[in-house]
Amino acid sequence: MPEDRIEAGAAAARGRTGTSRDSRGGAPPLLEAKLAVAPLPGAVVARPRLHTLLENGSAGPVTVVSAPAGWGKTTLLSSWYRAQDEERSRAWLTLEPTDGGERLWTYLHAAVGGTASSEPPDVAAPRGSADRDFLDRLAAALARRPEPVTLVLDDFHQVDDPAVASGLDFLLRHSGDRLRLVIGGRTDPALALHRWRLSGELTEIRAAELAFTAAESAELLAAYGINLPVDQADELRVRTEGWPAGLRIATLTLPHHPDPVRFVDGFAGDDQGVADYLSEEVLAGLADEARDVLRRGAVAERVCGGLIDALTDRGDGEELLAALERDTGFVIALGTRPPAYRYHRMLADLLRAEQLRRPAEELLDLHRRAATWAARRNLPAEALRHALAAGEWGFATGVLVDRWPDLVPYAPAARPGVPAPPPPPPEAVRADPELALAYAVDRLDRTDPAAAADYLRLGERHEQLLSGSRRDRFALITAALRLAWAQVAGEVPEVLAAAARLRALAQPPGGAAGQATVDLPARAIARTAAGAAQLGAGDLVAAETELAGALADAERAGLARTVLACTSRLALVRAVRGELTVAERDARSAVATTGDPAGSAPVDHGHAYLALAVVALHRDRPADAEANLALAGSRVDQAREPAVAALAALVRAQLTRDRGDLPASYQLLLTGRAHLADQPRARRLAHWLLAAEADLCTAHGDLARSRELLLAPLDAAAGQAEPLAVALARAYLQGGDVAAAARTLPAWSGPAGESWLLPLRLEAGLLDALTARAAGDHRRAARTLEEVLALAEPDGFRRVFTRSEPPARDLLAAHLDSGTAYWPLLRELIAVGEEYAGRDGTGPRHPGGRDGDRRERGGRLTASVPGLGEPLTDRELTVLRYLQSILSNVEIASELSVSVNTVKTHVRNIYRKLDATRRREAVRRARELHLI
Repeated sequence: MPEDRIEAGAAAARGRTGTSRDSRGGAPPLLEAKLAVAPLPGAVVARPRLHTLLENGSAGPVTVVSAPAGWGKTTLLSSWYRAQDEERSRAWLTLEPTDGGERLWTYLHAAVGGTASSEPPDVAAPRGSADRDFLDRLAAALARRPEPVTLVLDDFHQVDDPAVASGLDFLLRHSGDRLRLVIGGRTDPALALHRWRLSGELTEIRAAELAFTAAESAELLAAYGINLPVDQADELRVRTEGWPAGLRIATLTLPHHPDPVRFVDGFAGDDQGVADYLSEEVLAGLADEARDVLRRGAVAERVCGGLIDALTDRGDGEELLAALERDTGFVIALGTRPPAYRYHRMLADLLRAEQLRRPAEELLDLHRRAATWAARRNLPAEALRHALAAGEWGFATGVLVDRWPDLVPYAPAARPGVPAPPPPPPEAVRADPELALAYAVDRLDRTDPAAAADYLRLGERHEQLLSGSRRDRFALITAALRLAWAQVAGEVPEVLAAAARLRALAQPPGGAAGQATVDLPARAIARTAAGAAQLGAGDLVAAETELAGALADAERAGLARTVLACTSRLALVRAVRGELTVAERDARSAVATTGDPAGSAPVDHGHAYLALAVVALHRDRPADAEANLALAGSRVDQAREPAVAALAALVRAQLTRDRGDLPASYQLLLTGRAHLADQPRARRLAHWLLAAEADLCTAHGDLARSRELLLAPLDAAAGQAEPLAVALARAYLQGGDVAAAARTLPAWSGPAGESWLLPLRLEAGLLDALTARAAGDHRRAARTLEEVLALAEPDGFRRVFTRSEPPARDLLAAHLDSGTAYWPLLRELIAVGEEYAGRDGTGPRHPGGRDGDRRERGGRLTASVPGLGEPLTDRELTVLRYLQSILSNVEIASELSVSVNTVKTHVRNIYRKLDATRRREAVRRARELHLI
């Protein structure tokens, strides 16, 4: 039991120290509670994803679990610790502010001495805070252990003795990889984390990972017997941002509340339980001036140093925000340059409630300052919002009239916790109907279409008060806002109709496209909205036409945000079409466009990140694809474009399948298909999803189910069914019916396939080559493969070959002897395919398991297969691959940067092991054994 080991370690420490360590001696007794694993709360949610991170991290030297108060660090560490094998060498130490110097090393000595795998280290406890010999002795003793010891140091932020961090660094460096530290705390430990991070040996778990997911939130509510509708449970998670302490506070009140739904709708940072926790754990240690800065900054959604200076008349806003991020953990850096921040939603709620208790004029003054600052910084949306909140009607309408093209919300986003400005008095709207349009902009930006429609109608009732050019401008702005309203409603026909009306106003009947009578900003907005709607509905061709035209108009009109919206979406369209190089260039250009750090982060970046994920997927760079998908995630969700969300699900499903998790991939495909349930324009994308589902069945060996999924939709489809036909041909070929595969595969080459998306053409072409090879027509297979390589090489396609089903490795290897123009690409593809084939449960494998097993033996990669008496070394395998080419031994030596004699030695060994006398014979024998 852990308690037994703790007592054993403490006893050993007492014995070796040579002191009684009781209340009468000079040294204090060891408190066994500090060496005991922390107790768990009443209801603990299983979090296997985090346990996996800890398990993987504890295989390395340092794992850091760092987050503010209430993020469940101790609970996670305790539950993971308890789940470990009892025989594993592990220890726990809870730290306190008084721990430092001799006291900490004494406890650490006792903790390590109580581990189970071996006898406690025969090291005397430290004799004082400056006992440097103790660290030498302990490091040497740890290095002699037969296996590593994992030491959990909880509440490490309590220790402020710098010698502790340097001492732990010393132990890590000199214990022969026999010490593994898992450190929990509110701040990062002062260890040399940069060194471990650079070497890839540091695991970091922070608030983003500790935040409860939707499933974990639901499990927590169920553990407390709370039954909420799914949307309300998720709303609670969103309001708390997954903050475990906030969720637990809510669970304490919900069982006793007469109306749980109403409780969730009103749950915020000013809830008494949340307010008390934040005040005592987050704000109590702050100086009055720091708390004042926080409160003033809460009037904005995001803050930066310049805005804080404008709100406080200070000059050190940037330094103050950096310190608050470090000291509170609830001021969150947004990763911009210069740095900008946002408050955690619960903290922002608390601070805004506190501001409302102060004189009303102070809040109005803060909004005036923020509006003036935003206008000077070219941030019209923020300037308008603060001007309305300050009651500065003239300021607000001036911003609207001057900057209305920049204010039309392409992708409105909810603004949680930021109070909407109070409605204007009727006399203010009668005096200036454009004020109603300014309020409509604000409500649209908050995704409140009903309120926006009311303000639009209110303004139109007083439109007759305007005259001349001002009335024409009013009509143009109103049409643009009607278009934005249709986008919020999300109905494609309404968006297209509203876009047509705005376009007609932008280009009167007598004006040609290039004449000065065209209002370029208005037309750019109309075309952007139409293109975005068509993309969201899955009509790629129409979307690309509109977005390209809109981009040209926006660039001529100088509309930076519209340029970003078009560039990002065009990058996604082109990535889907297979124009990977152009798509990557445009996407990187879009994500590099950040604007002012205190401005609203455009959700349009989501399309660019998704485009980069698609590019990385096709180039078989799964880590890059996963990273960009994560960046795209919330932004794509905010855009509320069904086809885009379905595409993201498809990419995620493909990556999940590549990891070997077929059930999870299947669920993602179902999610993607659900997004398209009411999108008749997205038929092609729906076919991709269905084809991917059939491919999963084929990969699982259920060929009958695969054919069942495809045959009926393929018969019913009237065009644009190529993905289904390719998937069906793949199923036939996997089942050994080569003739049926050849009949089913549609014509993909030449004019017949020019309208296809390039990724699908590559799939079909490779499948055609595999079918020809299976039919014995090796010449046609080689000719077809060369054509596919010619299409794939310019944009860097890799996944279609490396993840092919059936596997393409033999086809690629045979093609090396065919005089290919793509020898370097083929060599790379074969090497990657062999790497995947050597992984258990992932990557393509040769049918029947005939791949050569690749194993690590004594640190060297070898190839061992039936029929091969002596395995080939890794270097011999490399030389063997070169033997397939027309390169001479001299040229191979140059490629490998070794001497010719070294290559000749490897060749002789290869011939001997393969029982061959000539180069061609060795290559033939290696292919028979599936070594190449």
